Amino acid sequence: MGTNYYSVPRAMLGTLHFSEHFWDLKNDPENDILHIGKSSFGWCFSLHTIPDRGITTLGAWVPILIDPERSIVDEYLDELDWEKMMRTITARSRKEPNDWDCEKYERNYAEPGPNNLARHSIGHGCVEHGPGTWDMIEGSFS
Repeated sequence: MGTNYYSVPRAMLGTLHFSEHFWDLKNDPENDILHIGKSSFGWCFSLHTIPDRGITTLGAWVPILIDPERSIVDEYLDELDWEKMMRTITARSRKEPNDWDCEKYERNYAEPGPNNLARHSIGHGCVEHGPGTWDMIEGSFS
């Protein structure tokens, strides 16, 4: 379970509704809705890499996140500012140590990460570990 985040054109904000209508819009490349990534408890942030848009690093996301013509929303269409989005990506931690054994890490295509978090193993969609609490993930998200 987790929360997905999107960058949407600010002009679209009034037209978005939390319904299947939004899900249709976000899957249509004509709408310029960009999936930023997914936050899941106990995991490094899954930062979406979109190579055909030149988005392959956290640094490539920054101009999009701070663009005054765009807004950041979660999957429930709650808006947040770019500073909070950056904290969600880069300042993740878990108080208690992760108690997964080797088998559970392997089953989840994961490995121990920073700040008591699990992180995605390279492969199976993860193309790079960020130097902080995020992993670069390609492909589709659910």
